[in-house]
Amino acid sequence: MDGSAGTQAFFATAAKGTEGALRDELRELRLFHVRADRGGVHFEGRWEDGWYACLHSRIAIRVLAEVARFDAPDGQALYDGVREVDWSPYLTPSQTLAVSAACRSGGLTHTGFISQKTKDAVVDQIRDRVGERPSVDRKDPDVALFVHIVKDRATVYLDLAGESLHRRGYRAEHLEAPLKETLAAAILRLSGWDRVTPLVDPMCGSGTIPIEAALWACNVAPGLLRQDFGFERWACHDAGAAARMEALRKAAREARREDCPVIVGRDVVPAAVDLARSNARKAGVTPRFEVGPVADLQPVGPSGFVVTNPPYGERLGADSALYAGMVDAFRRMPGHTIAVLSGSPALEDAFRARPDKWLALYNGDLECRLLVWRL
Repeated sequence: MDGSAGTQAFFATAAKGTEGALRDELRELRLFHVRADRGGVHFEGRWEDGWYACLHSRIAIRVLAEVARFDAPDGQALYDGVREVDWSPYLTPSQTLAVSAACRSGGLTHTGFISQKTKDAVVDQIRDRVGERPSVDRKDPDVALFVHIVKDRATVYLDLAGESLHRRGYRAEHLEAPLKETLAAAILRLSGWDRVTPLVDPMCGSGTIPIEAALWACNVAPGLLRQDFGFERWACHDAGAAARMEALRKAAREARREDCPVIVGRDVVPAAVDLARSNARKAGVTPRFEVGPVADLQPVGPSGFVVTNPPYGERLGADSALYAGMVDAFRRMPGHTIAVLSGSPALEDAFRARPDKWLALYNGDLECRLLVWRL
């Protein structure tokens, strides 16, 4: 993709700890000037490259486009800086707006105040130009802005995603404590899975890890499952832009592969397995789902991957017997790589072997470790 004309700066946000995985993914997608940072990954390109990232990234939570950067030591400076931006390409009085903010180490310390000042600057500009102002819709806005202020320096972004990219569209229902699709995709990449070797999740719940594995192995762009993205509701997204976006979707549909490896999801709860099958049907993929306890897990081939997110701590209150059964089952699988997102040290204690690799990740606000053993 040619990023030379009209270069735009983007920032794709990610769950804490997954920035490296997102960096590698965006480089695989052949985006430009990819650089990991705290909370996400920078890249550059045309506006269509931002659309492409929304459509194809499995790990990004949002894709933000930088539209302004200026000093904002106080509310008036923030207001004036935001009013300097021409908002008419994105927003008209007939559309809705929402603003969110984050800040640290500066004179402005209240995110609600920052959001309010930003919103006032945008709607005042539009009212002064055309006599009417847009309305605010915090739940489902047509245009979403994000303001980030660090050490009195403000960066203003447009959110291309709209609804968070983890909402693929296939998981209308879920069980208690679901794993977000974006984090599941990051775990699969960080586990070292090659998209060819058989894979099993012995505690699959509503099926997120097996479904994300099948989508990745079959090269199904996760954004194809969504009805639209935020940028498709902007004022500038005209018929020509819609045609270019449809061409991206068409190319993504044609890139699908059907030679998916063996992917198995298991759970001891029959209702969970039924729900996982339903979610897989909505996603258009066909992992195999089975009912059974983790203690009965058997290898699906001479080599393979076990990738799972077992219950722990606040999530579901796992006990030591479950971890002991998990470890016994895993030890019966030589030639396999075991990757477990764990929120409890009890699993490492039960395994009685240091993992070959571990990474700190966050499942929401809960700090976890991704533990990887190669048996």
